[in-house]
Amino acid sequence: MDGAAPRFTTLGCRLNAYETEAMKELVAEAGLENALIVNTCAVTSEAVRKARQEIRRLRRENPEARIVVTGCAAQTEPDRFAGMDEVDLVIGNAEKMRPETWAGIAKGPDFIGETEKVMVDDIMSVRETAGHLIDGFGTRSRAFVQVQNGCDHRCTFCIIPFGRGNSRSVPAGVLIEQIRRLVGAGYNEVVLTGVDLTSWGADLPGAPRLGDLVTRILRLVPELPRLRISSIDSIEADDALMRAIAGEERLMPHLHLSLQAGDDMILKRMKRRHSRADAIRFCEEARRLRPDMTFGADIIAGFPTETEEMFANSLRLVEECDLTWLHVFPYSPRPGTPAARMPQVEGGAIRDRAARLRAAGEAQVAQHLAAQAGRSHRILMESPRMGRTEQFTEVDFGSDQPEGQIVTATISGRSDTRLRAG
Repeated sequence: MDGAAPRFTTLGCRLNAYETEAMKELVAEAGLENALIVNTCAVTSEAVRKARQEIRRLRRENPEARIVVTGCAAQTEPDRFAGMDEVDLVIGNAEKMRPETWAGIAKGPDFIGETEKVMVDDIMSVRETAGHLIDGFGTRSRAFVQVQNGCDHRCTFCIIPFGRGNSRSVPAGVLIEQIRRLVGAGYNEVVLTGVDLTSWGADLPGAPRLGDLVTRILRLVPELPRLRISSIDSIEADDALMRAIAGEERLMPHLHLSLQAGDDMILKRMKRRHSRADAIRFCEEARRLRPDMTFGADIIAGFPTETEEMFANSLRLVEECDLTWLHVFPYSPRPGTPAARMPQVEGGAIRDRAARLRAAGEAQVAQHLAAQAGRSHRILMESPRMGRTEQFTEVDFGSDQPEGQIVTATISGRSDTRLRAG
């Protein structure tokens, strides 16, 4: 692999993928060669296991390369990765975004031997906002913009705050300039993303809210056709955001909600900030304001102490909130979290509940798809024959369409998971 360009492996969330793109620029500027960079995820124990498995595979296939491990799992469990014979260097989430880190590594193989194997500082001490802004990350049609990083909440199942640190926001002016560049480059949709999106602005002067940011973007970048919000905490949705949902057609009618459960006792033990009634009320209000609104949601199956009756409340929430796109997570304990010390649900029951939640989600998708027959949609083309509606539903076309453009088409049919047009 002598003289070869660095290669990246990204595990986990969209934010990790975004940061990999930023690292590519930093690594290229540093002139680093002969390296494999693994950007890990720590959201579940399974994610950490997969990261270790991937590192071993990479070493078998690339015996001469330097392997650098970073990301949330590296931040939360640096010694575990440093203890792997396959790993040359472990760097933290803050370090991976610093040019000087990669400049140092690029000094050559001797550099690693002259420093500690672990370069991971206390993530809670990081106060600056994200300085790495990637113009054009995503598909040719959709760009992702990181507006926030970190989380101030401490849900009992979640290790991510210890991997990402406390919440830090990117100032609105910086974001608006970036979005203007993206629109100028031909992007027709921008997605706002972060670890805890609805906390945006709390650390900025005047403490603006996410709704203020959305409103400002739409007002100051009138040439942006579509603005989309990624996962939000519904209990933190502010009045300005609700007004934007009601009155801004360019704000897409699709919200992914961090619900996690539908039983009040489980929500309390998770240390969530909303109740079952809060979730239902939000969905009803959002759909009243925007009748074409669709919802996705994260739900955990088999959280510690969850009884069959408690699980039934989560299962019913799928219909009561009319959730269309479910992300179902079978619970797995993360060392260092309070939930890992709670009485655990038996593994077979967890798998069964996850399967039942997924089945409920599939039924909701089928219902949504069936309701679109004969309707006209504005579809953003991600490839010549596949695009997404404003509600984020995938649509297949029988003939090529202009990639990256928004086309209007009538729905003629469907498959198990997609619509068909034309």
